[in-house]
Amino acid sequence: MDHRERFSAVFNYQPVDRLPVYFFGTWPETRERWIAEGLEGACQRGGSSGPQLAEMDPEWESSIWDNQGLASPFPLSGRDNVVLEETADHRVIRTSLGGLIKVGKLGSTPPQHLEPDLRPTREDWERFKTYLDPDDPRRRPADWQRRADRLNRREGVTCFLAGSLFGHVRDWLGVEALCYLAHDDPVLFEEIVEYVAEFHLRLTAPLLERVSFDFGYVFEDCCFNTGPLLSPAMYRRFYDRHYRRMIAEYRRRGVPLLLIDSDGKVDDLLPLWLDTGFDIIFPIEVGTWKASPVALRRRHGKRLRMMGGVDKLVIPRGEAAVRAHLEALRPAVDEGGYLPIPDHRIPPDCSLEAFRTYLRVFKETFAPDSVAP
Repeated sequence: MDHRERFSAVFNYQPVDRLPVYFFGTWPETRERWIAEGLEGACQRGGSSGPQLAEMDPEWESSIWDNQGLASPFPLSGRDNVVLEETADHRVIRTSLGGLIKVGKLGSTPPQHLEPDLRPTREDWERFKTYLDPDDPRRRPADWQRRADRLNRREGVTCFLAGSLFGHVRDWLGVEALCYLAHDDPVLFEEIVEYVAEFHLRLTAPLLERVSFDFGYVFEDCCFNTGPLLSPAMYRRFYDRHYRRMIAEYRRRGVPLLLIDSDGKVDDLLPLWLDTGFDIIFPIEVGTWKASPVALRRRHGKRLRMMGGVDKLVIPRGEAAVRAHLEALRPAVDEGGYLPIPDHRIPPDCSLEAFRTYLRVFKETFAPDSVAP
């Protein structure tokens, strides 16, 4: 089987010759540590995807955020970020979208948002939505059609950014303003969500006419360690119908699988996502709440397909801990429709040797003769 056939077979409950070997990237500090510990070959510093080790399958995550280099999905204002203040440990930046952020220089920490890119008013939304023109020629490289044709000849699994109705809007407004706006001005809030849904459909339509993607990737990140940042009622009211419409259109255009990405405890929203029509839930973060792919499969049955569920914090603990953890996932693996990968970026307390031990144990645990047909 090739990489794409293998991925498709896993999520269609079909026999596979072996499980794909993937992860969800690393912290930049992890990458620096691995380079210092002898990692060789092409290894770009910075960022969070990769680096790919020789023992792994080709990276699946590469270039999601610009639709494989074919179309930028982010707001375009035509302005540049401006550094207003800089010290030894931080920068204060006026963003190209109008917000104000404080960015640390001493490690991988999220920026502090001092002022939002989008204020929760109709007046500011009228300004901001001009940055979301799906037909803006700046979104696509001049040779995007040639790149698309080349992408169809790829060997690895590839996806596109199919939407972000909560995640990106949260980034622009901030969590608090987003949550209040849904109650204070639901008409405006609904308009924003609908506009963003239409933006993604129009942006990706030309891509889907030329490229056969393996799945669509929806970025939401709408949950934290005790549950979601929005209630199930809010999801039903503002998001469900738009995602149903988007998923129907993607399926009409030949997209075989739709994945939704949220960290945190997703239990309250998971059944709603399945009813909406999402295929794969990712990354099944284990966290302090001890999410279990086996328990979730037992609760929701085979309509729940999953990618993730390997506790990244177990990997540095040594071979015995890794082996026990992976063995516990076997019932879900044997049923199919589940691909175990680490549940987020590998942190810098994991050595290169420890990660290579994880890869070896993964292959031994899920060797072809041990994966049920």
